[in-house]
Amino acid sequence: MSTLGTVRGLALACHPLPTAAVTVFALLLALGAGGAVEVVVVVAAVLAGQLVIGWDNDLRDAARDRAAGRTDKPLARGALRPRIVRAARGLALLLVVVLSLWSGGWLGLVLHVGLVVGSGLAYNAGVKATLWSWVPYAVAFGTLPAFVWLSVGQGAAPWWVVAVGALLGVGAHLLNVLPDLEDDARDGIRGLPHRIGSRGSRVLAPLLLVTGTALLALAPPGRTPLWSWVAVGVAVLLAVPAATARGKVPFQAAIGIALLNVIVLTLRT
Repeated sequence: MSTLGTVRGLALACHPLPTAAVTVFALLLALGAGGAVEVVVVVAAVLAGQLVIGWDNDLRDAARDRAAGRTDKPLARGALRPRIVRAARGLALLLVVVLSLWSGGWLGLVLHVGLVVGSGLAYNAGVKATLWSWVPYAVAFGTLPAFVWLSVGQGAAPWWVVAVGALLGVGAHLLNVLPDLEDDARDGIRGLPHRIGSRGSRVLAPLLLVTGTALLALAPPGRTPLWSWVAVGVAVLLAVPAATARGKVPFQAAIGIALLNVIVLTLRT
């Protein structure tokens, strides 16, 4: 395989959309709060951590993806060698340890590698098939803002930042699994979304996300700006089709609330 083909395969195997989304989330939280070097290091640490989680997931699921005929998975269709992905995962893990220690010290190492990346790896290792599948997402997304704040010199993150991050994480979990519910169920995966079903997930996800929007309006100290209340109203309006519509509309509406929360969170901090 050519070098370009290998790089393309690794990019596809890292779960590029979630990896990019979480990295941009970290970037938005860090911008304006730290110097250029601090921002670059913490964002690089988060990117490396997401690469570890994504590549680990595809390595663990290669056989299942192959059986399901997943042509979008380079490992499943034989377009990428497992040893290359393992080597990339090992290098990314080394980088995430070094960069987390550099940006946040020993506490940053514990927060990012131990809780954020560790939660993702625990999910891949089997937690995703249990009733507690939501816990790694809650822990990882709740801890990520705390790691970013620490790394850019903002100190301890307020409780409401951690809470909104956790709500965002669980909502993201429910939305992320929705397209694969049937395939997962056939393979014996019985996480929270599978147990409450498509309908339950489509109702619970926007409810959690709207709760996060409301928390962003009410919890920060000082007077709530008008635009924050407007955001709550927009989130409530989006929650209606997210819970009641059919086809792709519920997923798109819920993603809209999630993006709104990320924007409001970065503005309120």
